[in-house]
Amino acid sequence: MQHEAHAHDMHYGPEGHEGREEREAHDAHTGHTGPGKVSWSMAAQATLHCLTGCAIGEVLGMVIGTALGWGNVQTMILAIILAFFFGYALTLRGVLKTGVGFRTAVRVALAADTLSIAVMELIDNGVLALWPGAMDAHLTDAMFWGVLAFALFAAFIITTPVNKWMIGRGKGHAVVHQYHH
Repeated sequence: MQHEAHAHDMHYGPEGHEGREEREAHDAHTGHTGPGKVSWSMAAQATLHCLTGCAIGEVLGMVIGTALGWGNVQTMILAIILAFFFGYALTLRGVLKTGVGFRTAVRVALAADTLSIAVMELIDNGVLALWPGAMDAHLTDAMFWGVLAFALFAAFIITTPVNKWMIGRGKGHAVVHQYHH
């Protein structure tokens, strides 16, 4: 039977060359609490990473759509596309810094962020679409920014447990984790 590599095995090797104290210190630092267990802090950090890219894409998409005089649907589609683009780009940037090839980095970014960004975008845009008057608010309206902030907060709250579940199963940001050592 082949040994499946765990993110920590990439750093410590399959035999765990560092002492128990060093490994426990590393686990405490990263938020990893044992096989299959992930701290809420680690899940929140992964979600915040995705939220950053999503927020950049959302706002940029809305600014561009508004500047071009597009309707709500076209603007929302652009914002979603840009949210995925910037979400992937932030992960891609970090993984490329580790020296892996572009194709590998793209695969890692897709594996790490797709579900997280999708859930985030569903919640974020769902709040914007369902909040009375939010889709008609302009970029200069306080209501627009208030509802957007609430939508992003709701997306963060709902996506964090999704990321915790995924990381605990070696998916999502657990895939990126092995490249940060």
